[in-house]
Amino acid sequence: MVDSPTNPNSTVTEYHCDVQCTWCDGCGNYGIWTAIKYALVDLGLHPWEVCLCYDVGCHGNGSDKIAGYRFHGIHGRVIPFAAGAKLANMDIPVIAFGGDGATFSEGIGHLIHAVRSNYPIVFVLHNNGNYGLTTGQPSAVTWQDEPMTASPNGMAESTLSSMDLVFALNPTFVARGFTGDIQGMARILKAAISHGGFAFVDMLQACPTYNHFATHQYLLDRCFDAESEGHDVRDLIQARKLATDVQDRIACGILFQSGDDANFYERLKPRQDVTTTCVAEVRKHDISDLSIGFV
Repeated sequence: MVDSPTNPNSTVTEYHCDVQCTWCDGCGNYGIWTAIKYALVDLGLHPWEVCLCYDVGCHGNGSDKIAGYRFHGIHGRVIPFAAGAKLANMDIPVIAFGGDGATFSEGIGHLIHAVRSNYPIVFVLHNNGNYGLTTGQPSAVTWQDEPMTASPNGMAESTLSSMDLVFALNPTFVARGFTGDIQGMARILKAAISHGGFAFVDMLQACPTYNHFATHQYLLDRCFDAESEGHDVRDLIQARKLATDVQDRIACGILFQSGDDANFYERLKPRQDVTTTCVAEVRKHDISDLSIGFV
C-alpha cells in the first residue's frame, strides 16, 4: 500500500491498523476498505477528522481494521446513530457502512427516513446479496430461486428492488460502485462525502463463500461507468431507469445528484442563526427548581 500522491498532508499509512483482516479471500470488503482510505486521503482528511460508523455483519468486522474514530453498532441501526453524530457536530464528515441484510430487513425503516429526511451523511451499502456473517442466509435482495444455506429451495419472498425503493423516496445522491474497481469507488466516495445531504452509495461486491450467482466475474463482465457514456446525473428519471435496468449491463458511478436540496439540519429553524455545533453547547444546568415537585 502506498501513500496517495494527490495530497501530501494526509497519507494512507495514517489509517493503518495492526489488527489483521479476517475476511475470506476474494471478499469485496477488501476493495471498499481500500477505497474509503484513498477517498479520505484525497480529500485531505486525517483519521481524527472523520467519524466511521459500522453495522453488524462481515463489513462490520472492518471497524477495528482502520484507524480513526469508529463506532460499531447493533444490527440494522447504524443509520440513526450516524445521523445523530452528524447533527451533533456538523463539522465532522460521518460515513456509515451497512450490509444488504441489515439495511433492507431490520434497518429498512431507518434507511427510508434517512433518505426522506436528507440527513447530511454518507451511507455505504455493502451489497453481497446475502447475510454472509451468519453463513449465507438469503437477504431481501437475494435473487429468486437461488439456493442458500437457510433456504435450499430458494427464498419464498419476492426479491426487493432496492434501487427502485431508494429512487421512490426522492433522494439527493445515489451512486453505485463495484469492488473490482477501487479507483471508481474512491471517486464515488469522494463525491458522496462532499455532498451536502444523504448520499446513498450501493457497492456491489462478491461473496466468494456464499453468493454463487453475482460472482466477481459476473459483475466484472457487466459493470460500466455510466458517466463515461454521457449520463446526465441531474436527470432523475433517466437515473432511476439506469439504476434498475440490470439485466444485461449494470450502471455504475454517480447515477443521480441534486444540487439544491436543503439537508435536515439546514431545515431546522432554531439552528439557522446558530454558528456553534450542538456538541459544543453541552453544559451543566441547575435543575433543582424543576425537581422540587418530585421530591
